[in-house]
Amino acid sequence: MSSCPFSSATQSSAAQGERIVQEEKAQLDFDGRMSYGDYLQLDAILSAQKPLSPDHNEMLFIVQHQTSELWMKLMLHELQAAIHNIATDELPDAFKKLARVSKIMEQLVHAWDVLATMTPPEYSAIRPYLAQSSGFQSWQYRCIEFSMGNKNAAMLQPHAHRPDLSAIVQAAYEAPSLYDECLRLLKRRGLNVPEGHTQRDWRQPYPASEAVENAWLEVYRDPKQHWDLYQLGEELTDLEDAFRLWRFRHVTTVERVIGFKRGTGGTGGVSYLRKMLDTVLFPEIWTLRTQL
Repeated sequence: MSSCPFSSATQSSAAQGERIVQEEKAQLDFDGRMSYGDYLQLDAILSAQKPLSPDHNEMLFIVQHQTSELWMKLMLHELQAAIHNIATDELPDAFKKLARVSKIMEQLVHAWDVLATMTPPEYSAIRPYLAQSSGFQSWQYRCIEFSMGNKNAAMLQPHAHRPDLSAIVQAAYEAPSLYDECLRLLKRRGLNVPEGHTQRDWRQPYPASEAVENAWLEVYRDPKQHWDLYQLGEELTDLEDAFRLWRFRHVTTVERVIGFKRGTGGTGGVSYLRKMLDTVLFPEIWTLRTQL
């Protein structure tokens, strides 16, 4: 009787499989070398969730905000580097970083979808344990706002109790914003940007200008001549578009979860967040479109 034609093939396959398993075991023997958890500091990160209430849903609330702060850390890292790139005429590098910041904003927008699964009774169960803590006190978010041009001296106060963090926020408040550096770049390229928009008190809110709109219009009316500046304008548009979506999802999630109660930090809650929807970071980038 002839042997099964598949027997030798099966044995060969089994032997090969065993060999692969042994090779994998050898590779998995780290022999005391740095591990995945060591590199990412996972012990510290995964032990940082310490609910104060007995409610099951507080873990969602903590993880949501901790991961948002991690994304904001990366956003600041990229945003500050992009501002430096623009100040030093390294536009390709700036474009890469600004595109990444917009993608990070998309992640933050979708994060609200998870928090929105928390119902009003579930939030009410943990709210007394939050005391006066509030996202309003996020120093990283404040640095992002300042770096993108939304300067407001009153927003320095929530961080005054931490001199180390207050100094970082103060530095962002006093520095030229992303848009300030973009306008200085336009000026260096020979476009007619008023001196008052390239040499001014960077702590003051940005004043929209017809002359600045005309400078951007010159770029947008001849994209081939000003291709990198045109691309810069579109990167700014993408970024503010994503920021607007984040703000909108923020206000709708807060209204869904707490209604019109005041925020834990003492703000008006939804009423305050709705006012923020009207903030325009790069005004001429939007108004020029009507003139094209």
